[in-house]
Amino acid sequence: MDFSSLHIVDYILLGSLLLLFVLQMYFYIRYLAAPARKMRRDKKSEISNLKNGVNRALAAEKSQISEGVSVILAAHNESYNLSQYLQALLSQDYPLYEVIVVDDGSEDSTREVVERYMTSDPRLKMSFVPYGARVRSTKKLAITLAAKAAKYDYLLLTDADCVPESSHWISEMMSGFQLSTVNSQLSTDIVLGFGAYFMHKSHLNRLVQFDTLFNGLHYLGAALCGHPYMGVGRNLAYKKSLFFESGGFSHLMTTRAGDDDLFVNHVATRTNTSVVISRESLTWSPSKRTFKEWWQQKRRHLSVSPQYRTSTKCRLAFEPLTRGLFYVALIGALVYYFLYTSYIVPLYIALGLFLLRWIVQTVILNTSARRLGLKSFNMFSILWFDIVLPLINLWMLVVPKKQTKW
Repeated sequence: MDFSSLHIVDYILLGSLLLLFVLQMYFYIRYLAAPARKMRRDKKSEISNLKNGVNRALAAEKSQISEGVSVILAAHNESYNLSQYLQALLSQDYPLYEVIVVDDGSEDSTREVVERYMTSDPRLKMSFVPYGARVRSTKKLAITLAAKAAKYDYLLLTDADCVPESSHWISEMMSGFQLSTVNSQLSTDIVLGFGAYFMHKSHLNRLVQFDTLFNGLHYLGAALCGHPYMGVGRNLAYKKSLFFESGGFSHLMTTRAGDDDLFVNHVATRTNTSVVISRESLTWSPSKRTFKEWWQQKRRHLSVSPQYRTSTKCRLAFEPLTRGLFYVALIGALVYYFLYTSYIVPLYIALGLFLLRWIVQTVILNTSARRLGLKSFNMFSILWFDIVLPLINLWMLVVPKKQTKW
């Protein structure tokens, strides 16, 4: 084929497609692959220590922060989940910690379940949101009350329906604060972790797994690259001093959600935030069983995104915008070269770019999934979710709905 015979339309189509492909590759390799690179480095370091005869448990004990940590969870009608998962929080190997459960207006036996555990473990404490509290978000009030009651300056947040991957969860998350003890010029005030959902056989669960993995790799990767913008309340730690010095949730009380991502978005910087991403640092929780429940949960999370910092909103718009334009340019190229020209090489170029992006996307997502103990995704489900989820997100942002209490 003689490229000199290409029309200006050919250059526009192929040039646009190539540019969008490069931008997408930049996003995937720089941001989404960053957590996997960190996990690989951490694994090599662990293997090296074992080869050098360094006992992992002894090394962890020596490197632990001497100060204690207060584990905080708000509970609203969570008697079943607490009876299932609370023991895992009380069985951690960290030497100095407490667990504070805040009863947020429960109408079931939440209080009785917690009191039963309190009789055998003095590290467990309970508080409650005052009856009839006139605030828009009682969960934010619950966390604030727990932070005030916390004995220690390190706060580790999770949810009542979450269970840690292992007894090393607190130790792993607290290791993210080690930078502060190594270099007095730096202060790690926030540690971001990953919260996974239990896996079961359903199309909705695979959608939730993909969405959670993609978003998790995004916010963790962004933090690793110096642009922290959110965290999840299922697995998040920060200093008590940071919470109160920054005003806590005082600037967020007009929203019912945002006790995790909006707070992190307002106070996180490239120098005060670290990431812990490993199998033993994970928490697990049940995913929604119906599409309606997941839709409501997803909508609630997206509802606070307009309140992100302007720089964050610009970065968040980058990926879905380039992704959507990539598909538009691809479809335009395929239609043009199938119907209006006899050129075959540009058609192969367009398909090649699409296939290469698909392969890179699959490798990065599945590599990260396997290292986190999640089930891999087949290529066709990745393609389907890659197209459908941005459309769902766009619909939720364009057509707002009244938020639920939590």
